[in-house]
Amino acid sequence: MLVGMALALLAGSLISLQNIFNSKVNERVGSWATTTFVLGMGFLASLLMGLLTQGSHLLEVGQMQPWFWFSGLIGVGVVTSLVQAMKRLRPTFAISIVLTAQLGFALWWDSMGRMGLDKIPFTVHHLFGVLMIIGGMLVFKWSGQSHRA
Repeated sequence: MLVGMALALLAGSLISLQNIFNSKVNERVGSWATTTFVLGMGFLASLLMGLLTQGSHLLEVGQMQPWFWFSGLIGVGVVTSLVQAMKRLRPTFAISIVLTAQLGFALWWDSMGRMGLDKIPFTVHHLFGVLMIIGGMLVFKWSGQSHRA
């Protein structure tokens, strides 16, 4: 469990760093070029690491539902939407909305038990946790506005 938590913390810090880089690229070349650079570099890095660690077995996917291949298209939506949100809302507020939406939808998908996920019962405690995060996000946003005036 500790390794999983450490990896989740690492992922969160890397996502925040990547978003800063993405927003800086977007200032110079625009959203679609940013998305192309980000996902293109990710593709090259993944391909290289996959070839180094898995060799010729890299593209053996076995039995997999065909629609799972389209997750890269979802990545296009993620990068493009996030770059635009950060430009309009500033990084901290945009990321807080993204994380809240991510948690809310993860809870929904877990509760539905679809796409091969184990179904986890939805409880009032889960809802309360998400609502607390939304409340914290709103307090953060509103407290920042009062200091600017």
